[in-house]
Amino acid sequence: MNRIPVLPTVLVGIAIAAMIALGVWQLQRRAEKEAQLVQYARNVTLPPVAFPRIPVDEDGSLLFRRASAFCLQPVSFRIEGGRNARGGTGWRQLAECRTGAEGPGFTVQIGFGRDPHAKPNWKGGPVRGYISHVPGHAPLIASALGGAPKMLMLVADPPAAGLDPNPAPDLSAVPNNHLAYAVQWFVFAAIAAIIYALALRRRTVAPAAPPR
Repeated sequence: MNRIPVLPTVLVGIAIAAMIALGVWQLQRRAEKEAQLVQYARNVTLPPVAFPRIPVDEDGSLLFRRASAFCLQPVSFRIEGGRNARGGTGWRQLAECRTGAEGPGFTVQIGFGRDPHAKPNWKGGPVRGYISHVPGHAPLIASALGGAPKMLMLVADPPAAGLDPNPAPDLSAVPNNHLAYAVQWFVFAAIAAIIYALALRRRTVAPAAPPR
């Protein structure tokens, strides 16, 4: 009989424990996300507020809240694919706004266009709508692990002249995949344990005697 290797066993045990801990953490995040969804549904019904001067989403407490801001001057535009208020596909027009000599400014989704090459003829001014997240392209694993706080933007309602309306706040668009992530981590831990147990079994079982 061969002895069980100490170092590999310790390393595998640490890896399995880490995967189980990640699964438990995702279950905790699931409960937090469900509480956030309740807050988001309530935000839709609350009175408007001023768009935050520092547009960073620290705790999600302002998502979908109606708000207003003043765009002193749009300094740049960009587009992102998406669906407008009528459910049709198009290009959402995002403007980066200057608010004064100080401050980081803010992003506003001024509406939907049909031509990706058309440049909006929008000069800024007062904007009202609801608060959402600036579109991001973080990797899936980074989203699953949380990552840095997201930036906020104002989704204009009504849209800028000549553009299609933005969609209304949509709670179903908020991802809540923490249960699936938790199950994945638990499955990974179980698979790792089974594979290592089979490897140990093959190692510790004495080889059969050769035939005479």
